[in-house]
Amino acid sequence: MTEVIRRVRPGDEIEIAAMVRELAEFEKALDECTVTETQLHTALFAEKPVAYGHIVEIDGEVAATAVWFLNFSTWDGVAGIYLEDLYVRPAFRRRGLARKLLATLAAECVENGYSRLTWAVLNWNVNAIALYDAVGGKPQTEWTTYRVSGPELTALAGEQA
Repeated sequence: MTEVIRRVRPGDEIEIAAMVRELAEFEKALDECTVTETQLHTALFAEKPVAYGHIVEIDGEVAATAVWFLNFSTWDGVAGIYLEDLYVRPAFRRRGLARKLLATLAAECVENGYSRLTWAVLNWNVNAIALYDAVGGKPQTEWTTYRVSGPELTALAGEQA
């Protein structure tokens, strides 16, 4: 069995889009997932990308992905990685691929002087939570995540003076 973890390259957006939809279905939110391959290609491969990613291939078949972007800590004064999506296809689960992707991103942080690797997990995803606990992740229970999107985003933007 040949296992390769690598940075994404043009053409991977096809498999990434498919896995994002698979993840959305797993998270019971497929109706909210509108991403296109073109959008992913632009986000990942523009002159100034807004997202980055890694792929795991097993014997040439795409088995998993991690899509992430840089954030910035005003307290630390340096960048960090925010892991937007980590997905392992069902046929490839229980092989340690998610942990290997997390280790790859941790190495990316260390190599680039980034101070943190951050992500979110759904409260009911006990398998993911067990992994995140096992790698030393600490839930940030003192923070509540907020989001403004859709009509509320448009309405708030309309308040701009």
